[in-house]
Amino acid sequence: MIQTIAVCGAGTMGAGIAQVAASSGFSTILFDIAPTMLDRAKAQIEKSLALAVDKGRITPEIKAETLQKLRFTSNIEECIADVIIEAIIEKTEAKVSLFNQLAEGNHADTIFATNTSSLSVSAIAAAISVNPSRVVGMHFFNPAHAMKLVEVISGAQTSETAAGTIYTLAKQMGKTPVKVKDSPGFIVNRVARHYYLEAMKIAEEGTADFSSIDQLLEAAGFRMGPFALMDLIGNDINLAVSQSLYNAFEQAPRFKPNHLQEQRVKDGKLGRKTGIGFYRYE
Repeated sequence: MIQTIAVCGAGTMGAGIAQVAASSGFSTILFDIAPTMLDRAKAQIEKSLALAVDKGRITPEIKAETLQKLRFTSNIEECIADVIIEAIIEKTEAKVSLFNQLAEGNHADTIFATNTSSLSVSAIAAAISVNPSRVVGMHFFNPAHAMKLVEVISGAQTSETAAGTIYTLAKQMGKTPVKVKDSPGFIVNRVARHYYLEAMKIAEEGTADFSSIDQLLEAAGFRMGPFALMDLIGNDINLAVSQSLYNAFEQAPRFKPNHLQEQRVKDGKLGRKTGIGFYRYE
């Protein structure tokens, strides 16, 4: 029975996952090595919950209960939980290092769930020193508190128990889980890659500007246009996924990263989190 969840990484995604876990009644620990990131995450969660109260989606009492379920820490030794969800940098070696550190202080059956959007769950599990069968993918979508879909990814080593537990947990969080086998980009990012890449090609060719492309696609039924969505996700994260799929598919031209995004990442124009990306933000 899952009682405590630790979320590692207090960026936009990690903070959103922690909010979801706490609002679902779980005792939740949010960890990040940078105290400033924890402060920002706390402010993000409080703002999100306050907005939900203002819109009548939750009561002030539920907001207070959710915040009481949350604990923030920059001490990795405090990350003791039944399920640990990592939402750190999109690099296999970083995720492996984190899980192996956590394995030292946690029970051998603690489930390690990676929120990777494109990396191999099997490759991560293969490098875990203790019980690799507990490693499973739990891929949320941004914004995590609002988006319903969660991909539950089974790697080659993932046990049915670990995958089943995460599938059930996602349901308890009010999400719609989908079981997926480990493969580059899984389902959503493999399909959605062209939503971003083709939009950038259109802009690059001068057919339409960023705003016009976004407006047209939103009018067609998409909740967010590709450029606004890339800015929300973070251009660095979005580019990393494109690069991952490009390499995983032996540099197939259809997955080639676009220089419009590459240049923005190089210039530090990462989107909402830096105040400028494809758009400017106040």
